Amino acid sequence: MNILILGSGGREHAFAWKIKQSALCDRLFVAPGNGGTANLAENIALSETDFDAIKAFVLKENIEMVLVGPELPLVEGIYDYFQQESSLNGVMLIGPSKLGAQLEGSKSFAKYFMQRHNIPTAAFEEFTLENLEEGFDFIEKNKAPFVLKADGLAAGKGVVITESREEAKESLAEMIRDAKFGKASSKVIIEEFLKGIEFSVFVLSDGSDFLILPNAKDYKRIGEGDQGLNTGGMGAISPVPFVDEKLMEKVIERVLKPTIEGLKKEEIVYKGFIYVGLILVDGEPKVIEYNCRMGDPETEIVMPRLENDLLSLLQACSEEKLADVEVKHSALHGATVVLVSGGYPEAYEKGKEMQIPLNDETLCFHAGTKIQDGKLLTNGGRVLAVSALGTSLEAALDKAKKQAEAISYTGKYYRRDIGYEF
Repeated sequence: MNILILGSGGREHAFAWKIKQSALCDRLFVAPGNGGTANLAENIALSETDFDAIKAFVLKENIEMVLVGPELPLVEGIYDYFQQESSLNGVMLIGPSKLGAQLEGSKSFAKYFMQRHNIPTAAFEEFTLENLEEGFDFIEKNKAPFVLKADGLAAGKGVVITESREEAKESLAEMIRDAKFGKASSKVIIEEFLKGIEFSVFVLSDGSDFLILPNAKDYKRIGEGDQGLNTGGMGAISPVPFVDEKLMEKVIERVLKPTIEGLKKEEIVYKGFIYVGLILVDGEPKVIEYNCRMGDPETEIVMPRLENDLLSLLQACSEEKLADVEVKHSALHGATVVLVSGGYPEAYEKGKEMQIPLNDETLCFHAGTKIQDGKLLTNGGRVLAVSALGTSLEAALDKAKKQAEAISYTGKYYRRDIGYEF
């Protein structure tokens, strides 16, 4: 089978690493890819949202499956595009329809979807420029802290948590009136603040059935002890120590089943991954958000813990045969430590030469890298995700951190406290 993966980050490198192991894989392409995927597949200089160019490449290279990594092509409707093009009808595209991708593309859509299907989540109100004054009144009548979320896609950075009413009003005005996150914050959701500990559950759904992949917990703040600015993610662990069988049963019955049933009931086509961001509040799980794809950097530890042939799972998903498949998780613990460029998530420099020592105890998934003149260079804010498995979380973290320390490039930074709560 010839496969095309769309995307350029650590998630796509992890997908490529896993798919390359499958006996079903013939040729593997990644568009546009990075310095790491170049060692596993053929990198193709295609924009992940240039659907016409993707179509031409798929037909030229006899691509049989397209795996969409990032959210933007899904929110812009790549699934629907493939369905409408008769020449692409035989190609398996892994990802939801444009409407299904609204679970991530619009916080408002997701909140009302959860409301309709009695899925536990934080109480909320939505505001735009037209009712901005009502937003100020809402803040004045309620207690801090407040959670403000840009309705649209904001590269994982569209959430602001404020500790006072004044700060909340200022942030609301910046988001809506000053377009802090561009069009994404033309509508803002204000949620009640939920106090608890977060974790993520990932499923692969064929629209009727679903498989649960290894769970994970990521660390979004730049600073140790979860301080500082939000980032795309500074690390992850899997499995999550406090997610036991009893809690997973609650998640399945109260969140996962109602989500899949809700999609079916509303006739929303969904063949792909669903990332469910959850928070445990007084022993009860509530949904913080949905993503219409796998998380990053969680994919970089979920894939090493998934014992199934990923390509077989994706084929079963496309053919609506997931009911016949049993998913297998490794009993080992996993940890991922993300290395970033100095200054990230604000201004940072690219083009720093990198040295990665060989280490057979870890996996190094590239995110923001490129190969230029035979040299491996930094090419983004998040540069590498170093992942390791071990008989305990401590053992996995120890391996990952040792390799993180051994890698060298100017401005390197990583959190040394991933998994610190446990």
